[in-house]
Amino acid sequence: MSWLTRWDPRPSLRRALLLWLLLPLLLLIPLTAALIYALALRPALDGLDRALTDTAVALAQIVDVKDGAQATLPISEQTARALQADLVDETFFAVGDDKGRLLGGNAMLLTLSAALPAGQWRFFDSVLEGKPVRVALHAIRCGPTPAQVCPILVAETLGKHNAAQRSVLLASLLGALALALPMAAMAMVAVGRGMRPLRVVATEVVSRTPDQLEPIDARAVPREVVAFVNALNDLFGRLRAAAAAQRAFIADAAHQLRTPLAVIRVEAAQALDSPHPPALRPTLERLHSAAERGARLAQQLLLLARAEATAIDAAPPEQLLDLSRLVTEAADRWLQPSIEAGQDLGFDLTSAWVKGNPLLLAELIGNLVHNAIEHAGTGSRVTISTSTQGGRAQLIVEDDGCGIAAEEQASVWQRFRRGRGAKGTGSGLGLAIVKDIAHLHGANATLATGEQGHGLRVCISFAAAPAPEPGPAPQ
Repeated sequence: MSWLTRWDPRPSLRRALLLWLLLPLLLLIPLTAALIYALALRPALDGLDRALTDTAVALAQIVDVKDGAQATLPISEQTARALQADLVDETFFAVGDDKGRLLGGNAMLLTLSAALPAGQWRFFDSVLEGKPVRVALHAIRCGPTPAQVCPILVAETLGKHNAAQRSVLLASLLGALALALPMAAMAMVAVGRGMRPLRVVATEVVSRTPDQLEPIDARAVPREVVAFVNALNDLFGRLRAAAAAQRAFIADAAHQLRTPLAVIRVEAAQALDSPHPPALRPTLERLHSAAERGARLAQQLLLLARAEATAIDAAPPEQLLDLSRLVTEAADRWLQPSIEAGQDLGFDLTSAWVKGNPLLLAELIGNLVHNAIEHAGTGSRVTISTSTQGGRAQLIVEDDGCGIAAEEQASVWQRFRRGRGAKGTGSGLGLAIVKDIAHLHGANATLATGEQGHGLRVCISFAAAPAPEPGPAPQ
């Protein structure tokens, strides 16, 4: 994935901090490089100019001025070549008398001379024989009067000058880069470390669920973030209070409904068993069915409130349980309903040890088996199996009934949602309760079509717990 696809146009605190830190750096680094270049180039060029002055001073020592006589330049050809010797540049010299006549050297160079007081120096750039040159002009006294001044000019092409400029420029850029890169890296590291508490707080917030709303520890965050963390903790507190009030209301309402619903169910059953006009039987049957459904709904709401209250407890369930034993202990309750529904209820049980809450796990198993018996249909087979595979303890309830369409399997985990082809008098809370209890135990709950291509297969996969050590044999 390229940085273009990762670009997020929304405002970013990290991006703003980096911008305010790196933008001045981008402006200051070129200025720093220019300053280094200017400060370092001048001494380098001055050194090259001093080399020209050495030649000029040597020529000044050769100029012969006798009292009242014309100045001369008694220089041999070998000395002239020695003065012009250079491995990089071409060197030229010219010496003139006080009348501007050439005493020795390059005549064209002498034309670049200018009036200068005796003992003074002047450096300038010019062109000689079509080549850019650096010229050093020195004036010496060559007569009895101060007005008699002889010019000495030494020039060389700009090879060493250009090389010096390139070297100083490269050194300036490398120096600025050596300064910029660590500063940019330190800025990024500083911003990253400064943003780390926010990432920690974000991770803490993401880890919170409606059932787990513990306050975030504000002691480990910077002072600037404490107010934000305190606001979050205050919000978590209000959410916990609201959730607790909602659970209490559901539990209280369900508890209060249980007694009148039980009375209606018993009265409806007695009315069905007592002599009554045939025309009333359909009404009494509907009344009894509605009472049964209401009683189960109240029971499920109480169970849902209990599961949510248990989930708020930070300590995970720790009781060691065998899923096969939980199934065995409740099997008698399911045999009669399965027989009445015309179904074959089977078991395939092996030890599967988990850590959990026995009451909630019993309700989870009961909801799964009740759903299978309620919705599989007459003549179907319902199989309950437990096993341990690959470090996972599995509880599977499978039937070969009508099942649930694949596109609906994800939605039926939601509260009060039923499949379009659902039978029976369920309220759509059974699988939602199963999912909540499974989540409380760190288990995965999945729905799938049965192995024969029809029916429904519900699998609850727990982290397997080690089986307890066998006790001593009885005497």
